[in-house]
Amino acid sequence: MTPDTVGLALLLLGALLLVVKLIRVRWKLPQRLHVPGSVIGGGIALLLGPGVLGSLMGWLSDRGWGGSLTAGLARGGLFGPDVVSVWAALPGLLVSVVFATLFLGKPLPRFREAASLAGSNLAFGVTVASGQYVIGLLLALLVLAPLFDVPVISGALIEIGFMGGNGTAVGMGDTFDRAGWAAGQDLALGLASVGLLSGVIVGIILLNRGARRGQSSFIGPQAGNTGKERSGLIERGDRSEGSTMTVHPSSIDPLTLHVGLVALAVLIGQLLLMGLQWLERALWADAIQIMAYVPLFPLAMVGGALLQLLIGRFDRGDVVDQRSVERIQGLSLDMLILTSIGTVPLRGITADLAVFAILAVAGVLWSVCAFLFLAPRMMPGHWFERGLGEFGKSLGITATGLALMRMVDPEMKSSAYLAFGYKQLVFEPFFAGGLVTAAAIPLILSPHVGPVGFLAIMAVVLAVSLFTGLFVLGRGRRR
Repeated sequence: MTPDTVGLALLLLGALLLVVKLIRVRWKLPQRLHVPGSVIGGGIALLLGPGVLGSLMGWLSDRGWGGSLTAGLARGGLFGPDVVSVWAALPGLLVSVVFATLFLGKPLPRFREAASLAGSNLAFGVTVASGQYVIGLLLALLVLAPLFDVPVISGALIEIGFMGGNGTAVGMGDTFDRAGWAAGQDLALGLASVGLLSGVIVGIILLNRGARRGQSSFIGPQAGNTGKERSGLIERGDRSEGSTMTVHPSSIDPLTLHVGLVALAVLIGQLLLMGLQWLERALWADAIQIMAYVPLFPLAMVGGALLQLLIGRFDRGDVVDQRSVERIQGLSLDMLILTSIGTVPLRGITADLAVFAILAVAGVLWSVCAFLFLAPRMMPGHWFERGLGEFGKSLGITATGLALMRMVDPEMKSSAYLAFGYKQLVFEPFFAGGLVTAAAIPLILSPHVGPVGFLAIMAVVLAVSLFTGLFVLGRGRRR
């Protein structure tokens, strides 16, 4: 991957964002559905990339149609494989940038407030994740294994593919090989792709349903959106400055200063993660590993909080402008959403189609039911925005949840983003590619635990998280 390729990929990404903004302004359908331009751009990139156009051209090339043109498009679609590979690498970096900006330029919340926000989201997340194992194992024991002759470890695929995502499915290839079921990785990859796409599509349906019912304070009729605002424009009289010049450009450009602060917050998070991983290896890594499963972005959020604490203590000139930080955050989020959707690997449905369909439908239905019936009762404040983010995460990667929160709360006025970030600090080491995800298949195959034993463990976790979310942290406590 050369510097020219990276530069070209970024230029094409910027041009695509501009094109989809024009589409969003002119096309009434995404305005009515509250679909942001980044999601539209991700759909265009997916259709013109290797996933759809590339696969179609590959199919034509295999049959000798089109000659060199179809062969070239088959390798990477309209954008080429090198550009797509750059785009595929961006979400992992950009998600850390988004979370690093959550605290910069803002007053830090108190510990009690942070714990209260994280608790409800954590209870909901654990409920959905453990429920994916319970539903999957029940299906595996009662339907999949006896009727379709697949291993009982197929019951772990919903959590691995949906909650864990494509990265977890790829990383567990050796686990499936050692279990003697290599086709399980193909099914997990297929579920990861379907989960991400269904998370966005079904999420948009749920979003518009909630907007019509007045469940959101930021979109829909009750929000008072004008025609121009629905098209993505701001009325002249309502426009405000996007940022404030807190330093003179003769010393350093204000945007450069804030980009540097965000970068420093991410670096602090990286150092924290490396330090915790080193401490774990030095003390108890031979017995159990937890920090090895923690991604960078929750620690980048902590890095931003520590940096803001330091700035608030020593900065007397108020050089950190919240609006400038928000513009960096918005750019990163738009690029993150577009590249995440546009680089979904549409592969993996090479094994039993019936098994795949049963697991996919069951996983999606469980997430929808959890959002509709549990989120309103487990999250006391801004349940719709917070629940929609958790719904997206339950079906795909973090970017799916961020995309849905971006749709329902474009100016980040609710507590959804902070609650999501706090919760991930505790949730990620265990589920969604963490310790429980890694241990699920070995424990199911273990003679000491087995599928029934692991099902019982997850059922207990599900019951405890449900009780905690509904009656200790949620609205049931107030009643």
